[in-house]
Amino acid sequence: MRIASLVTRITQQMRRDRRTLALFFLAPLLILTLMYFIFDTEASDLKIVVTGSDEMIVKALKKADFQVTAAEEFSQEKMIEKDTDGWLHVENGKMKLTLLNDEPTRAKAVQMQMMQGLQGNEKSAPSIEEKYVYGDANTKGFDTFSPMLVSFFVFFFVFLIAGVALLKERTSGTLERLLATPIKRYEIVAGYVIGYGLFALVQTIIVVLYAVNVLDIVLVGSIWLVLLTNILVALVALSLGTLLSSFATSEFQMVQFIPLVIVPQVFFTGIFPLDGMSDWLQKIGKVMPLYYASDAMNGIMYKGFTFNEVLLDLLILLAFAIVFITINIISIKKYRAL
Repeated sequence: MRIASLVTRITQQMRRDRRTLALFFLAPLLILTLMYFIFDTEASDLKIVVTGSDEMIVKALKKADFQVTAAEEFSQEKMIEKDTDGWLHVENGKMKLTLLNDEPTRAKAVQMQMMQGLQGNEKSAPSIEEKYVYGDANTKGFDTFSPMLVSFFVFFFVFLIAGVALLKERTSGTLERLLATPIKRYEIVAGYVIGYGLFALVQTIIVVLYAVNVLDIVLVGSIWLVLLTNILVALVALSLGTLLSSFATSEFQMVQFIPLVIVPQVFFTGIFPLDGMSDWLQKIGKVMPLYYASDAMNGIMYKGFTFNEVLLDLLILLAFAIVFITINIISIKKYRAL
């Protein structure tokens, strides 16, 4: 009888909590649908430019399913600009292959398909000198997305801790007592952002230094630029976490935002190839902060980008933070009109 009473109480409690019920049943469907579209996409064709070649080699590469462009001149700068997977230069019977290698799996696919394609050519199977724009022959897939993991963990833990901490302030009555004073809305938000931001800053520095110095994650660019990027990531996570905490009434409900806010962003960090996704999926990714954080981190740590080359990503992250902080200030009106 006591067990039945307990079951009845839990059932009634869950029925009254419509937000929990909706998330319980709908969130798995949302994530599953997103995963279906992402894994159902096909990889984009391998793009290669051939210079100094004859028609036989071009035809052989096209037969090997390359998207081939013949050109008189080409350069590494154009490879980066046009996102070309490979550049094959033929001169005096010698072949030199330059691989972009921004995704090692695509670089290895270029090598394999090229050897297969040239096997049927009368000039087939020559030794090919290889050169890499990013990384080298030993670069692994993990090297390209490990920088993204650094930003993800900074974002995840700052978001969760900041949201739960502010929620605790509300449920304990601390925020209500604070609102009884003449303090302004922007002062409250600024205080919380700066206060929790100091701890987020320390956490960010520890995570970045540990990843680079202990785990030996690849770092080609500036460590200071990595720190700056992740400080902006932490600011976005902090402002978003405090914002969403205002819509939760318990720690359990705060955790419920993870499958809706955190998990979908993982799919657009570059862990899964973005080029092969549908256009509408790529547009969804561009409204998520981790998309720009991952783009900047991959550029800095793996490709050696400078400040100017990642400036747009950093400005967008800053814009996200400003928008979330502004909404935070406005949302406090529901507790008290100041």
